Parts: sequence; C-alpha cells; structure tokens
Amino acid sequence: MRFKNRIDAGIQLAELLQKYASDDLVVYALPRGGVPLGVEIAKKLQAPFDLVITKKIGHPGNPEYALCAIAEDGDPVCNQDEIGYIDNHWLQEEIDRVRVEINRRREKYFGEITHPDIAGKTAIIVDDGIATGYTMFAAIDEIKKRNPGKIVVAIPVTPEDTARELRKITDDLVSVEIDPFYLGAVGAYYDDFSQVEDEEVIYLIKSLKEKRED
Repeated sequence: MRFKNRIDAGIQLAELLQKYASDDLVVYALPRGGVPLGVEIAKKLQAPFDLVITKKIGHPGNPEYALCAIAEDGDPVCNQDEIGYIDNHWLQEEIDRVRVEINRRREKYFGEITHPDIAGKTAIIVDDGIATGYTMFAAIDEIKKRNPGKIVVAIPVTPEDTARELRKITDDLVSVEIDPFYLGAVGAYYDDFSQVEDEEVIYLIKSLKEKRED
C-alpha cells in the first residue's frame, strides 16, 4: 500500500471512519505530520478538530533514539529497558523542557490553550504513521485523562505487532493496511512525504476554521 501524500492518506482513512459519522466525536491530530490527515477526516465527518501535541525525549547519548514521549498533561511513556540507566535529574529537566515546548506549540497553532469537552464522546486520534509508537501511546494516555466514551486510533499503515498493542488499549484501530512485514519507515508508504512545517499546520487549522464560519 502506498499513498500519494498525506491528503490522500487522510481521504482514505476518512472513508473507513464513516462508521463513526453519527457519533458525537472530536478528531485529534498529532502535529505536525498528522494534521493534514486529521483536517481531511474532520471535514469528511463534519467533526470538531483539535490537536494532541506530543513530543519525544531523545536518549542523552543519541537524541534521535526515542527514550520517552510525553503529551500536554500526561505522564511520560518510556522505554522501560532503557529508563533505568538514565539519570533521574536529567530526565526530569527534559520533561519540564519538553512541556514548555508543547505549550509553546499549542499557543502558536491556536493562539490560546483550550480543549473541547470530550467527556462521553468518541475521540479519533490521527497520525500519518507509526514507528516506535511512543508518541501515539502518550497521546492515548493524554486523551484518556479527559474521559472520552470511546478512543479510536486512525493510522494509514500499522505494523502488525503494534496493531495488537494498540487494540489492547483503545476501542478501535482503523488502518488502510495492517502490515505484517512493515518496511521500517513511515515515509516508505508515501510518494510524497515532505516535512510538514509549523506554517502549514497554522494554515490548515485556520482554513478549516474559516470554512466552517462561512
């Protein structure tokens, strides 16, 4: 399975998510890559749109290697095989630093820190792909704290082993493909996997808001 770009992936996911169209729901995207997909899904389902902002904490010896991930108000989700070897003071400083960055991003994208009330509603959490899974697991923990009635994760392609883990902690996983032979990189499933910049996130959120106000 390949997608032309994130818009194409979002359109295909939106079709599969039609079964939730009658629910009282909110679509959450993980920025930045999940935003183009989430906007397409929110448009198709005519649902409120928000972000669940997560950020990884890189290993002190290799910042590209994800040690933990954290969402806005949630607890860190960490690699338990590695965390015991990490200095606790350093880790707490990183958690505090990342929380500040997460709040900065929300203010930049939305202008204020607000969250829709999702108590009892269906929360659909969207990203453009999944690698280690830490950022998605952190997003799920974050949304659970807000007491939704149902949590649905939507990812274009999901590794089979990760799909099993996601199904244990959510009400549904919606994917165009569950791949038992995952190619190892999210971009391998896209013809165009250009990086999504902050300016594009802001533009997409603003465009969706303006379209609904017309």
